[in-house]
Amino acid sequence: MVVGDLPREVDLVVIGGGPGGYAAAFRAADLGLETVLVEARGPLGGECLHVGCIPSKALLGLATLITDAAEARAAGLEFAPPKVVLDRLRAWTAGSITKLAQGLTGLARARGVEVIAGHARFADPRTVQVAAEDAPPAILRFQHAIVATGSRPVALPGLDGAPERIWDSAAALALPSLPSRLLVVGGGYIGLELGTVYAALGSEVTVVELTDGLLPGVDRDLVAPLARRLTGLFKQIHLRTKVTAVRETKGGAVVELAGEGAPARLEVEQVLVAVGRRPNTADLGLDRTGIKPDPRGFIPVDAQRRSADPRIYAIGDVAGEPMLAHKAIAEGLVAAEAIAGRPAAFEPQAIPAVVFTDPEVAWAGLTEEAAKARGVAVRTVKIPWSASGRAVAMGRPDGLTKLTFEADTGRLLGIGLVGPHAGELIAEGTLAVEMGALAEDLAGTIHTHPTLSETLGEAAELFLGRPIHLPPPRPGR
Repeated sequence: MVVGDLPREVDLVVIGGGPGGYAAAFRAADLGLETVLVEARGPLGGECLHVGCIPSKALLGLATLITDAAEARAAGLEFAPPKVVLDRLRAWTAGSITKLAQGLTGLARARGVEVIAGHARFADPRTVQVAAEDAPPAILRFQHAIVATGSRPVALPGLDGAPERIWDSAAALALPSLPSRLLVVGGGYIGLELGTVYAALGSEVTVVELTDGLLPGVDRDLVAPLARRLTGLFKQIHLRTKVTAVRETKGGAVVELAGEGAPARLEVEQVLVAVGRRPNTADLGLDRTGIKPDPRGFIPVDAQRRSADPRIYAIGDVAGEPMLAHKAIAEGLVAAEAIAGRPAAFEPQAIPAVVFTDPEVAWAGLTEEAAKARGVAVRTVKIPWSASGRAVAMGRPDGLTKLTFEADTGRLLGIGLVGPHAGELIAEGTLAVEMGALAEDLAGTIHTHPTLSETLGEAAELFLGRPIHLPPPRPGR
């Protein structure tokens, strides 16, 4: 690697080694481009692997194990209450992260992708300078660059009265302690997932959410079963409520609240702030390029993920909503292929989203409300999981499968699921939306019995007016 004042010429520089960044770098290398991948953290994987998707899902898996064991009592199986050993929990999660990061390092090496640890900034529209703590700066002259620097948690202003008592999501995932009383600020997917983890591990969890419902923006039919279950898991859920101040005390913090039915003061041991994320587009030297981020900090891009500066592309969280790792990967592959001169465009019909709570909530394609907002005439059908033999046998009949069809053609526009394993079930619905499947296609697909996936076929049969495990629809319905 050339350092100092001698620039190195490369085909592609990828800034950011998260899912989108490494996917782009790997595909570009496979297509014959000399590729350098710059990651400020050092090990590849980004926020998702190190302080996001992977550690949270590892802990959520353990939380599900705890709750399943407790609920098995109703079926005649009794287990002793779990003993939580935080040191071993931390080591177990860290081991999974290390193994996956090492795997990515090996994949980069096998493809000839050079990985540089350091912070990258644009020096001009064709040059990136990489600063590292223990090495001279590296100067890279590129034909193309991809910005894949991800996002970071949003901090709430005015909560500086108790800095030691306030966590963001990364801090909470490190399991620094197991607080007896935890306040989660934000009823979105991050807050509910982490609240679920800590409640299962033994914390008394209270959630406050500024809007009038949990998971703002998600179909209310899907949220309702989750909200009912979380009401039993969490100590309190306060909607239309905000935190106005936090003051540190000897044993924790006093939180001042303002909201309908919420207490004016709440004493807790720890506060987790999970009110969203913002793109990492500051301190990249974008002002030295032709790129102007929008007011929210996102980089506007076209279908190839090309920015206003035609040599520079942007993918993942910095390129706009939804901020999802799998969306970043898909964008990274498109950008790499476009840079290599191949025809490629990011034009998905459906991007699946999953909230990994218990029950899981998953959706893809158009929701009922979104379709109506576009003026599309739709018909929706809902299959309660009380009609699913597998769900009843699992003791989880509280789930729901909801399909949104174009009214005239029967084409599937969207799918929503709530229940155990919804995150796995959503794949079939996403494929069906992407391929323009009709209700007849879903109904005609033989689904294994007894499985939860049968509810997709059953919902299509209901749309066609011929359900098997539900009463026949009344005339005119």
